[in-house]
Amino acid sequence: MTKSDIIQNIIFRSSKSCSTDIDKSVNLLLELMGSALASGGRIEVRGFGSFAVHTRKPRTARNPKTGESVSLSSKRIPRFKPGNELRVRVDQARVNTPIQDD
Repeated sequence: MTKSDIIQNIIFRSSKSCSTDIDKSVNLLLELMGSALASGGRIEVRGFGSFAVHTRKPRTARNPKTGESVSLSSKRIPRFKPGNELRVRVDQARVNTPIQDD
């Protein structure tokens, strides 16, 4: 699902809201979340999950093409940890959906 899919779903489910207001609201929400994480903050949405920033330690990696060792510096990355309600919901959907072999 993309950001535009989210906006379209909200517009479809909400009959009284203006589409431009919904678009601005979704963009503002994502901007606020990005700013909070960029400043080292944590975001928690009860029942959905939490977003936090973790730091990867510096390490030595290998260039797969040449086999040469490459030194990587430390890096801050966002991580998502799903909440219990979301985990249960996803697992229930897996149980209720037939598995297809590719």
